[in-house]
Amino acid sequence: MKLEQRTDQELIRLYVSGDEAGLEILIDRYKSKLYTSIYLLVKNECLAEDIFQDTFIKVINTLRSGRYNEEGKFLPWVMRIAHNLVIDYYRKERRTPVVVNSEGFDIFDVLHFADESAETRMIREQTHKDLRKMIQRLPDDQKEVLIMRHYGEMSFKEIADVTEVSINTALGRMRYALNNLRKMMYGNEEALKMG
Repeated sequence: MKLEQRTDQELIRLYVSGDEAGLEILIDRYKSKLYTSIYLLVKNECLAEDIFQDTFIKVINTLRSGRYNEEGKFLPWVMRIAHNLVIDYYRKERRTPVVVNSEGFDIFDVLHFADESAETRMIREQTHKDLRKMIQRLPDDQKEVLIMRHYGEMSFKEIADVTEVSINTALGRMRYALNNLRKMMYGNEEALKMG
């Protein structure tokens, strides 16, 4: 059987027994999904690459020390490590995730609005800016679920696994986030202008 066809557990056993190819295939298997998840939380390529590398340094250290015991759950385990490193970074920086990256790229910017007047474009841009401000004012646990769900396109199961909560808790946080955004939009416009 080719190495690429082996299960995560078999590849981990290969690596632990000294075959570096086992880890290379695991990294290759999950690098795109893992990097994308990190990038969508930090919105900065250099930072995402650093956290991606730090994640696999932790993975390597854990595997080498024989402390890995997540039978058959390699990806959620790695995602949890990455997620914790993102949280550690923001705690250290005393900042919270932003919805756009350093270049100001936003999904709304790539949508084409046919025959859009300058006034319509200004209103749309202001609306998106206001929405990003409101998202930043959400409690961290609600903001995190909202970003993972809408910007990371993660399922509630994936969000629950990564944040180590039940699916119901993840769903509840999303419901609270959306309710809070609605309140800010419709009932708390004065507070938004001051913020």
